[in-house]
Amino acid sequence: MNKLSKLIVKLRYVILIAAVALLIPSAIGYFNTRVNYDILTYLPEDIETMKGQDILLDQFGTGSFVLFVAEGMEEKDVAALKTKIENVDHVANVLWYDSFMDLSVPMEMLPSKVYEAFNSDTATMMFVIFDSGTSEDCTMDAIEEIRRISDKQCFMSGMSAIVTDTKNLAMKETPIYVGIAVLLAVIVLSLTMDSYLIPLFFLLSIGMAIVYNMGTNIFKGEISFITQSLSAVLQLGVTLDYSIFLWHSYQEELEKTSDKKEAMAAAISATFQSVIGSSITTVAGFVALCFMSFTLGIDLGVVMAKGVVFGVIGCVTILPSMILIFDGLIEKTRHKPLMPEFEKLPKFIAKHYLAFFAIFLALIFPALYGNNHTKVYYDLTQTLPDSLESVQGANKVDENFDMNSAYMLLVDKNLDTASMNEMISELENTDGILSVLGEDSVVGPAFPREFIPEDLLDDLQSDEWKMILLTTDYKIASDEINAQITEVNNIVKSYDPKAMVVGEAPCTKDLISITDHDFQVVNAVSIGLVFLIIAFVLKSASLPFILVAVIEFAIFVNMGLPYYTNTTIPFISSVVIGTIQLGATVDYAILMTTRYLNERNSGHDKKEATLIALSTSMKSVIVSALSFFAATFGVGLISSIDMIGSLCMLMARGAIISMFTVLLVLPAMYMLFDGLIMKTTFGLNVEEKEHHHIADMLHRHKVA
Repeated sequence: MNKLSKLIVKLRYVILIAAVALLIPSAIGYFNTRVNYDILTYLPEDIETMKGQDILLDQFGTGSFVLFVAEGMEEKDVAALKTKIENVDHVANVLWYDSFMDLSVPMEMLPSKVYEAFNSDTATMMFVIFDSGTSEDCTMDAIEEIRRISDKQCFMSGMSAIVTDTKNLAMKETPIYVGIAVLLAVIVLSLTMDSYLIPLFFLLSIGMAIVYNMGTNIFKGEISFITQSLSAVLQLGVTLDYSIFLWHSYQEELEKTSDKKEAMAAAISATFQSVIGSSITTVAGFVALCFMSFTLGIDLGVVMAKGVVFGVIGCVTILPSMILIFDGLIEKTRHKPLMPEFEKLPKFIAKHYLAFFAIFLALIFPALYGNNHTKVYYDLTQTLPDSLESVQGANKVDENFDMNSAYMLLVDKNLDTASMNEMISELENTDGILSVLGEDSVVGPAFPREFIPEDLLDDLQSDEWKMILLTTDYKIASDEINAQITEVNNIVKSYDPKAMVVGEAPCTKDLISITDHDFQVVNAVSIGLVFLIIAFVLKSASLPFILVAVIEFAIFVNMGLPYYTNTTIPFISSVVIGTIQLGATVDYAILMTTRYLNERNSGHDKKEATLIALSTSMKSVIVSALSFFAATFGVGLISSIDMIGSLCMLMARGAIISMFTVLLVLPAMYMLFDGLIMKTTFGLNVEEKEHHHIADMLHRHKVA
């Protein structure tokens, strides 16, 4: 590494020029990477609901649909608007009551169940069906065009409308997320660094690493909007430590030599060796996300693991080059760090370790209980502000039709008429079902088939399947609709074992069961990986248990707080926060523990070793935690998308909770379990060195 470090120093101008040049292809890659705003597309492809979505698109040309509500409009005006909507690109069909008969035929001739599905006292509703997928760009363009040609009395509800609003909001806010993260990071760095200019170079080098990371996402084809919104902020938060470490190492080396190039080469070597251990635990946390069945975890995990690697490379190549090239400017902006040195506090903590351990024991069960009982939500409309059109549309559908959602059935086209009618009758009598709309439910003895337009019948069936639309007054992701979907599934499969229940509500039901399982898997994998890394790095059988227990306690406290504040959080936060907090903050514990082991190995007793470890590590842990807090807190505060805001707020709070836990609880662990740690940690000769240390002290005492 020494040869490589010297080469980096020698080629500093070449490295900086190359780093700037690489921004161009990276920017091109960034702007050409598609962003996916529909998280339901990350469900496993082999589940029935996703297979059903493919059938709808391939055989019916139905990729998605929205519910369109028009309030206080005359029938002829609604009919004219319907014609306009039908002419919008990628609108495959618009179902309204005139789809079933000509407007010249009185509405009263429609079966009551069909009439009530499309009309209320003050409004009428259409089903707008698209020939493209829910989150395809052309579908979102169609949604925007429909909004443009509709007036203020019209509202749209459905997944495609939600995705469109999410896209618009995320595109507007993502640059603000980065801006607020940078601003708060500058404030933290100004407090902790000894130069006003060095924070700028930290952020420039990290910013380049972020651009490289985002640019290389083009090889993935697309990334989720959550990854797009969070990756820059997260990468800044978890890699800022590396830059701080390089700067401190450089300052230490300058005390040994006046040759700045030589000092930087030594600092690069020291930094690389140190941040490798730190970055591995962070990467492990993100890699654990890749074990999720819900592939949003793979999306976020791969991008963030890649981001940490780019962060490390940037820290030992780009940043040293900047520091050496702009050394004169940096020296002119020197100042005393505003953060005080901690002298009395470590002594107080070490002295009262039993009290802090007692607090740990007192809080662990309430924290665990809160963690296990925190409420989460899965309804994607809840993650968006009430002012958005898609949320208003959902409210209007509920207000005018007592309807909260709609989903579809795919049934064998060759199912006999008697069985089909029996099945429809059972479905209509299912709790919460408002209407069952399909060829067989509309056509019957009282309603002649010849009244139904032939093209409508064609739209409701393919060569293999018949499509039936169900409307329900139960909310998506509620216990009621999940029970209803189970009952509906049982009914249709009793008549046709190959039948499928598809749509947003069934997909969300699958999402709930899949992410519940993923939560267990991700936690187990992340704990297992971090456990093995700690065991390898510290060469100990007991310390992995102690360190993981300390950070897991911090995670329980963080995730338990929403229960005690009666806050419901989005499901994705509950799944990923544990592994991110573990991977990003266990470094604090490793840093302090490494120093503790070194001091014990040098002959200090457990009290001295604990105090020295705490005194020397406290400032680094606080700076690291504040950096992570700064990068995420502002985003959590300002984000209008709760899925992003809630996750950032949890990460920000988690960094501070982990900081306090490491500084207050971990020293108590050293004091209480020192004997166990010494016996189960490889390569320590503590007893022999303690004996020499005591003998040396006695000898000096006699001489004195």
